[in-house]
Amino acid sequence: MQHRTPLIAGNWKMYKTSSEAMETAAQLIKRVADADTIDIMIAPPYTALESVAAVIKDSCVSLGAQDLFWETEGAYTGQISAEMLVAAGCRYVIIGHSERRQYFGETDETVNKKIKAALRVDLKPVVCVGETEAEREAGQTFSVLDKQVRMGLDKYFIDDLTSLVIAYEPVWAIGTGKTATEEQAQEAHQYIRSLVEELYGNTLSDSIRILYGGSVKPENITGLMARPDIDGALVGGASLDAESFSKIVKFR
Repeated sequence: MQHRTPLIAGNWKMYKTSSEAMETAAQLIKRVADADTIDIMIAPPYTALESVAAVIKDSCVSLGAQDLFWETEGAYTGQISAEMLVAAGCRYVIIGHSERRQYFGETDETVNKKIKAALRVDLKPVVCVGETEAEREAGQTFSVLDKQVRMGLDKYFIDDLTSLVIAYEPVWAIGTGKTATEEQAQEAHQYIRSLVEELYGNTLSDSIRILYGGSVKPENITGLMARPDIDGALVGGASLDAESFSKIVKFR
């Protein structure tokens, strides 16, 4: 099996003004300066991207965005293009987060278009998939993941997806304090990896990073990361504090 460098990503959602984001980023890069065997990404709000980019320049922390629009430019009030994100200093972009699906009409089809936009400018897409509590209780976890992965990656070739990251985020565990058990998370990750193998072969399935997201904390990260198909975490609330996020980064 190929070695996969872990990725710990922080999604700051709609928190932090530009100055607050700069302060947290400055604290973080001091705390994780020696974390050289792991990839680290933070995704502040759009308004803080350029200022945080300046703070983390030349550090081991990369910049990500929380979403993007699929067109290059145009009369799309309130939207941000992939080109704008690159100009602001981003290297990653989160696509298809469950909150975007739940509140803002994101679909598997729009996820598919956004992946293309990200790849167009060499942004690394972190594509989120996951089931609701009702879907899990109805035994539909695998069928939901199957649909989201297949439709999200529809018409892509293996050469398109070498930088793709998938984040498994059970919707019932996001912001709820509930976390999937290590066994539940591993089972879902293993299924996603087997699906990627079915679609694209074992070269991509061995190398693709699949992150777990959903109430990740310093207390549960070590157990999750011990599982063979979990390659990192997409962290929400615990990433807002530099100390707690740095503890997650240093899970070893």
